[in-house]
Amino acid sequence: MTYTGDVQVGGPADVRELPKLTISKLAVGPYDNNAYLLRCAETGDGLLIDAAAEADRLLALVSDQPLSSIVTTHQHGDHWQALEQMVKVTGAQVIAHPLDAPALPVPVDREVEHGDRITVGVVTVEVIHLRGHTPGSIALLYDGGGTEKHSEKHLFTGDSLFPGGVGNTWKDPERFAQLYADVVERIFDRLPDETWVYPGHGKDTTLGAERPSLPEWKARGW
Repeated sequence: MTYTGDVQVGGPADVRELPKLTISKLAVGPYDNNAYLLRCAETGDGLLIDAAAEADRLLALVSDQPLSSIVTTHQHGDHWQALEQMVKVTGAQVIAHPLDAPALPVPVDREVEHGDRITVGVVTVEVIHLRGHTPGSIALLYDGGGTEKHSEKHLFTGDSLFPGGVGNTWKDPERFAQLYADVVERIFDRLPDETWVYPGHGKDTTLGAERPSLPEWKARGW
């Protein structure tokens, strides 16, 4: 089956098999959040991005395989409703940016900054700090370990980048300007069009699909 990223709350995960990493996308909770399970193909180790809701479904997704860490992309409550239970059951370490860490319901074991790397098995993902939606919002970039094609770059953006625009900045011009600048400089100016974008809610996209709209986003201010 071809991965599309189109998932529904209550429905099955959509699974993408890469040479070194398996990505499973699951829609959970009343706000249609996306949770992503990254599993190293060589070691079986797992990393969960946003334990948003429905711990029972997330645990079923993890199954009986190891889960070493849970990354929370930002402090908003719809992205961590299942975090406490997931940590209790799996023992996974909790990872977040220090500016958003105090708002989480459990202690953060590892605080990460822009440019840090997180390991899952023999695979690593890079932390990209995107300021504006919240002070400590982060994205995670998997670049294929430098051995796969440009089309194998995968970016998990939380609520900082969606199909059709950047994340909500609540009509605050300064916050929008900051988020727009970070998204342009740290994502669009750096990564190729083939980069696949996995957002915190809704459908996936690519940087190439969104790049032509950047001037429109800047002009409208959201």
